[in-house]
Amino acid sequence: METLVARIALALVAQGRTLATAESCTGGWVGALLTDLPGSSKWYLGGVIAYSNELKKQFLDVPSDLLETHGAVSAETAQAMVEGIRKKTESDLALSITGIAGPGGGTPDKPVGLVLMGIAAPPPFETVVFEHQFEGSRAEIRKEAALAALQHVLDAATSQPE
Repeated sequence: METLVARIALALVAQGRTLATAESCTGGWVGALLTDLPGSSKWYLGGVIAYSNELKKQFLDVPSDLLETHGAVSAETAQAMVEGIRKKTESDLALSITGIAGPGGGTPDKPVGLVLMGIAAPPPFETVVFEHQFEGSRAEIRKEAALAALQHVLDAATSQPE
């Protein structure tokens, strides 16, 4: 994990870019991993742990009707969360994570282990949402989600023009 975060840091520092996060099912794990690296304040602005729908609406501007129509665990919500955190923080890059870590809460359409992640970057890049299905315990799903999210951030950071 440290190597992955160090690679993210190198890419963002080299480009003079910043990152912000909006987490739900990972409960701030990604933010913790990012801030484990000394000097992360040069490129990591911070994040919001929006576990409830109320905080998603209040802090990330996720529309109520979107949550009612698609639910908190959806590509639409992941996109709204990432665009909300990017706009609120004015970061260059942003990440969102929403999912079902279990052991309960899953449905046939949205099983335990379903995690959606949004990445938002400045034009000409678009917001992209990734869907993952992780297996294991609650802790294992959250850990795998955090690692996958860091990989998406690294991919986005290294694909940005310098």
